[in-house]
Amino acid sequence: MITAQTLAKGAAERHLSVLGILDISDDPDTPAQSNRLALLGPAPDSFWSAFQRSEEARDGKADPIDRWSRRVIGNWACDLKGKALFPFGGPPYRPFLRWAMESGRAWASPVGPLVHDHFGLMVSYRGAIALDMPFELPTAGVNPCTTCDGKPCLSACPVGALGAGNYDVSGCKSHISSDAGADCLSAGCLVRCACPISLGAGRNPAQSAYHMKLFLGA
Repeated sequence: MITAQTLAKGAAERHLSVLGILDISDDPDTPAQSNRLALLGPAPDSFWSAFQRSEEARDGKADPIDRWSRRVIGNWACDLKGKALFPFGGPPYRPFLRWAMESGRAWASPVGPLVHDHFGLMVSYRGAIALDMPFELPTAGVNPCTTCDGKPCLSACPVGALGAGNYDVSGCKSHISSDAGADCLSAGCLVRCACPISLGAGRNPAQSAYHMKLFLGA
């Protein structure tokens, strides 16, 4: 029998985390007959090392993390007799941001990107599994921004590229490609890192550096 607890255990065994579960009985963007959607992201303590050992990371082909996600989440979905869904591969694109907020565990942050109740601004959605199993939904989380003293994310960007109601992509890329932006490039976006919840999420800095280099090359 599938429960939120067994999904969490299964996710951990695959170096993933369950980032939220929601009722999709009436959701037009999910497979017919499905009634639960489990949102999945990297497990901070094991994903990066597991990914680096994978064939996808070493074969030199494009989009290794997306391909790893398709394989791992896709195989698990088959085991559960569910349907794997992914935020990449479009258009059209699946509404992962909406699903994340409807899960009751993610909200729009003061700087715009989603903030998660456990992973803060470091949240990353790698896929989801739609299930035809109406198990009890877990309790919704609490938006950490409502009690965050000082909201350090608002002033963390050294060049003001990411702040309240503002994201200057070209300014961000210009900074992180310079010597002054070395910290951003090597350890991840300083705005995301400034979130107190992000600080306790345990993401490997090498994982953040990898994504920053991809962003710079985009």
